[in-house]
Amino acid sequence: MSVSEEQACAPSTWYSGIKTRQWFVLAIASAGWVFDVYEGQLFTVFKTSALRDLLSQQGLSDPRVLAAAIDWHANVALALFLIGGAVGGLGFGILGDRYGRVRVLSWTILTYSVFSALTGFARNVWEVHLLRALVALGAGGEWAVAAALVAESFPPRARAFASGTFHASSVLGGALASLTGMYFVGPDSWRRAFLLGFAPALLLLWIRLSLHEPGQWQKAKSESGTGHELGSLAELLRDAQWRPRAFLALGLAAVGLATYWGIFAWGPELIGEVLGPDASKETKQAAGSFAYLLMNLTGGLAGLLTFAPLATWVGRRRAFAVYLVGAFVFSLVTFLGARTHGQALVLLPVMAFFVVGLHAGYAVYFPELFPTRLRATGSSFGFNLGRLVGAAMLLVRGVLGASLGLRYAVVAMACLFIVGLVLLTCAPETRGQPLPD
Repeated sequence: MSVSEEQACAPSTWYSGIKTRQWFVLAIASAGWVFDVYEGQLFTVFKTSALRDLLSQQGLSDPRVLAAAIDWHANVALALFLIGGAVGGLGFGILGDRYGRVRVLSWTILTYSVFSALTGFARNVWEVHLLRALVALGAGGEWAVAAALVAESFPPRARAFASGTFHASSVLGGALASLTGMYFVGPDSWRRAFLLGFAPALLLLWIRLSLHEPGQWQKAKSESGTGHELGSLAELLRDAQWRPRAFLALGLAAVGLATYWGIFAWGPELIGEVLGPDASKETKQAAGSFAYLLMNLTGGLAGLLTFAPLATWVGRRRAFAVYLVGAFVFSLVTFLGARTHGQALVLLPVMAFFVVGLHAGYAVYFPELFPTRLRATGSSFGFNLGRLVGAAMLLVRGVLGASLGLRYAVVAMACLFIVGLVLLTCAPETRGQPLPD
């Protein structure tokens, strides 16, 4: 058949001919990711009330001492969550390659659901910290396993769209956590909210009844005795073909995650600055929260959904380059140029389009870099260890903020997007290629 004949026979849309079982894969993987993000954001919403309650029970009553203790324990919880996410992400990624995507996806969801619900019974802050680390084990593992499952379940023409849609569903997780915070108020509200964390476990029955292991993984499993071990971290880091790709994924993820926390997350602070000293603390907080919601649900969501069609059109490398250049330019324009509340509300969502939208590329690109036997391991190595590097950059962001101020600290952090562009010079193009065997 000629090229023109192949084009004439090609489906008109990416979703043409997609089977019901493939839609089930996308729906369940996305639901797991939605609740993964929800479990992480739930603590962000309720951390102050939970820590205040538990620390007060321990005898802290002085307002200033209590406030300092809450801040310190919140940072401890964040650090433990990031470390737990990296450990769990890599561990479950390896298990996902060895024992199957569907089975291990169930394990990750059960892990973060059970330990999130148990947080509602915590008696002191140290129990909260332990449970947050255990929640993170499952939350860190879910993404890589689900990303591999989606990539292996869809044909090449639909793979980028399905993977991009999967990652974009994360916005719903943050929205659900915010809605939970609005609904659950009053004494012990945080305990009732965390009990809801068990709800994702209900997905397990759906998963076990609806999903089967992808054919590619089953083939890799049957061939695992021919010299290649499933989920071998040693092979990933030793093999000259896969090691550079693993560190490429790590570098790209670190750039995106460091700038998410070091630039995007400071949008509300920019709102507070442009409102000026005459605005009350309550006004600044309300305006900042609205801006953050606007950034996520407009610019961020649009950017996440746009990455896949762009990557299908121009290729993965060029799509990343467009987003990195756009993120660099609009980070500078927004934080150096916004002088009024109206200007900030217009520019921040545009910046979010690129800074947040960049992350959809990880779900599209990372599974395409590795063979089936190492797909979840390699994807998790990049995404979850990238979290640790990104977390370390937060310390740099704090120093820059103290010495340069908000606006110029963001300018300095934006230079990481240039690092991402340099990394792309070593990145293989995977558009139109089958997943490596």
